[in-house]
Amino acid sequence: MRDRIRNAKRIVVKIGSSSLTTDDFHVDPNQINILADALQARMIRDNDVILVSSGAVAAGMAPLGLTQRPTDLATKQAAAAVGQVHLAHEWGRSFARYGRNIGQVLLTASDAGRRDRARNAQRTIDRLRQLRTIPIVNENDTVATSEMRFGDNDRLAALVAHLASADALVLLSDVDGLYDKNPAEPDANFITEVRSGRDLKGVIAGDGGKVGTGGMASKVSAARLAARGGVPVLLTSAENIGPALDHAQVGTVFHPQENRLSAWKFWALYAAESQGTLRVDAGAVKAVTAGGRSLLAIGINDVDGDFRSGDIVEITGPEGEIIGRGEVAYDSQTLEGMLGQHTHDLPDGMQRPVIHADYLSNYASRA
Repeated sequence: MRDRIRNAKRIVVKIGSSSLTTDDFHVDPNQINILADALQARMIRDNDVILVSSGAVAAGMAPLGLTQRPTDLATKQAAAAVGQVHLAHEWGRSFARYGRNIGQVLLTASDAGRRDRARNAQRTIDRLRQLRTIPIVNENDTVATSEMRFGDNDRLAALVAHLASADALVLLSDVDGLYDKNPAEPDANFITEVRSGRDLKGVIAGDGGKVGTGGMASKVSAARLAARGGVPVLLTSAENIGPALDHAQVGTVFHPQENRLSAWKFWALYAAESQGTLRVDAGAVKAVTAGGRSLLAIGINDVDGDFRSGDIVEITGPEGEIIGRGEVAYDSQTLEGMLGQHTHDLPDGMQRPVIHADYLSNYASRA
């Protein structure tokens, strides 16, 4: 798996806030240079690199005279507005040493949740790469609300890796990999690879630091998300960026599921905004999970939400457990009149599956 990451042609690299800013909350130009040098070394191997860069809020704190990360939304957004300029300037200055341009791509969870916007972001990233420009992606903190956020750039990086059809994802922070507990504790054990959730049994992962919002817990969650989509992940420290991008013999590797989800199914499961919920019976649960079949009206017990044909809806089982998501073929009002009926008893024009198997993705097969 490390050879697979070493030989990846298209790679997403995510760098956390603490690796980009100084202790007094300025962008660190020396550190940016070190990181850019390692990224350049990877790119001269004729590899595509997409950079997911945190640090906008942290970089805006010192210019605004802030001594601790703001907690209210308005101040966070103000700091991000100032810091994003400083951060982009430093990345641009550093890559200019190699004659490379950068392009800034700012996304919100709403952008990723809408298929048309997600496609636009995908096209923009692809075109930047074609123009030999490094896409630098960050959450658009200046407009994102507390209710609609990626939560951290680790999850954003996992989504971008799938959106861009990347061959590998490298998550960099201030820790050299995953431990089963706080690495400062003397009996902490290093975990070299994660093949499934069983390898994480008993692992205690912490939250973010004083300038970041992620932490090891969010990185593990993002790594597993990318792996479920078929992307191998290397988790290590920013100090290890050189060997990570060279031979990949550092950090913790997360093995991917080999049956990679299509871009649409990954988007529907993990990025799309759900517009409603379909509650189904046990027979329907078995049909769409174990059987891989379409969801029919006879298996639906209840409809919640106001949605239109073509919207993404969530599917839940008899006990309220979340089964999966799919693109519904009918609006909520029409569907309410179809519940529990056999397909052949429905009027003409209403005999299509409620969610066709090609447009349905379930969580059970992605554990």
